[in-house]
Amino acid sequence: MPTFAPIPLGQPIPASPHAVSCSLPTMQAVHGYEQKDPAITGRMTSGYPRFVVHPFLQQLAAHYRDAAQLDSRQLWLVSSPRMAVAVQTELQQAGAGGTVHDFDNLAAISHADTPELSRCAKTLLQNTGGFLSSRAAEDRLVQLGLLPAAQPEHYFPDNAITEVRRHLQPLFAGTTVEDILPASCGINALHVALDALADRQAARGRTIWIQVGWLYLDTIALLKRRARTPADYIHLHDVFDLPALELIFAQHGARIAGLVIEAPTNPLLQTPDLAAIARLARAYDAAVLIDPSVSSVYSVDVLPHADVVVASLTKYCASEGDLMAGLVVVNPRIAGAAELRREIKARLEPAYPRDLARLAHEIGATRQVLRHIETTVPLVAAWLEAHAGVRQVIWAHSPPSRANYERIARTPGSVGSMISFTVKKPLAEAFDRLRLPKGPSFGMKTTLICPFIYLAHYELATTPAGRAELAANGIDPDLLRLSIGTEPAQDIITALAEALA
Repeated sequence: MPTFAPIPLGQPIPASPHAVSCSLPTMQAVHGYEQKDPAITGRMTSGYPRFVVHPFLQQLAAHYRDAAQLDSRQLWLVSSPRMAVAVQTELQQAGAGGTVHDFDNLAAISHADTPELSRCAKTLLQNTGGFLSSRAAEDRLVQLGLLPAAQPEHYFPDNAITEVRRHLQPLFAGTTVEDILPASCGINALHVALDALADRQAARGRTIWIQVGWLYLDTIALLKRRARTPADYIHLHDVFDLPALELIFAQHGARIAGLVIEAPTNPLLQTPDLAAIARLARAYDAAVLIDPSVSSVYSVDVLPHADVVVASLTKYCASEGDLMAGLVVVNPRIAGAAELRREIKARLEPAYPRDLARLAHEIGATRQVLRHIETTVPLVAAWLEAHAGVRQVIWAHSPPSRANYERIARTPGSVGSMISFTVKKPLAEAFDRLRLPKGPSFGMKTTLICPFIYLAHYELATTPAGRAELAANGIDPDLLRLSIGTEPAQDIITALAEALA
């Protein structure tokens, strides 16, 4: 039996009601999903939880909308009363009202059902990780008798947060277990850490934030949202251009609040010289926030170069691909570390207890899963680099990033799961022939591939102006992002060979 069987459009990856990925098996499906074509979206049973409202949340929201007689209003179920108020504030700034609801200790926000207001509310919830957990919705549906029982799963039987911290704390030298701050998802960790740092720096007259390289779309959105004026947001396009960064500091140093860095970046897998950047930032008293999610906190050590480290534990630590979680760690060596840690902890959306128990069950396998994945990645990368039909291959050890990456890698083989590449034949022709699972996310036991730019930046990938912007940042819109799983290396290579023949 072949390792990779076709997964129908819209089916969850993995086959769990809490899966964080879903199958988009053709470029037609990708376009239809982005264009909200009912022929595509109508067949989707799930999606990445921050972008596609989970079916359990839809079912529960419909129940409460009927019970509260909110037929003419849009109702969002959110992670906390604080998040409901945040959405209400966002709607007020858009010139509309919103009503906060408490359904037996379950927070929600309703507003007039218009496309503009729905887009406003959903964007904030996506950018800040504010949706209710699918397991929380599932538990409430069971409580209400609308589901017979929760999906059977294995959970860590004892104190989940203690177990999660037990595995993570040794990765951060100089910390204690109390420094390990779990969050509901990775983007909530980043949102809260950025806001806490920005508030701290703004009180000192520092409001400029620097984006280093091309970052994940919601990270870019949060940076732009945080900017009080256009001048408060600076994009350093080339992560390797230290002279350009030095010039930015020379011109604006007294007003620079900090830098946001992915190491490596997503999806270009570029690793800047973190030590040099940290020295420059500290000379000007600017903060450094680093997100190492692409390779994982198990594979790279960035805390010595950061004021704050944030990460998505959805990736690698939850390698089954069936839960959302995030992490914040404050460098205990920075001035005011304890106060900053308390402020971030108070703002984080906590992980739902059953999500945390599921994470505690899975996290113990992370090292073993990564060892398998990181043995396969160089083999697949070398095969792609040698294939005549492949135009470009980028992974952790690609020049000019390799030397910088090796300085933060925990071991010589710690390369993460991701390979980005482009092909010479038309994208649809290659992508549609692939037998690999096709969907968003990465860092799973399951190999995943997707046309990342079309999923993350559809307007940029499909318009002349957008393509020009991507080109200016060294991004081919037809880039494929491959996350290697634990399947045999030869099976992955065989599937790629079939598609590229």
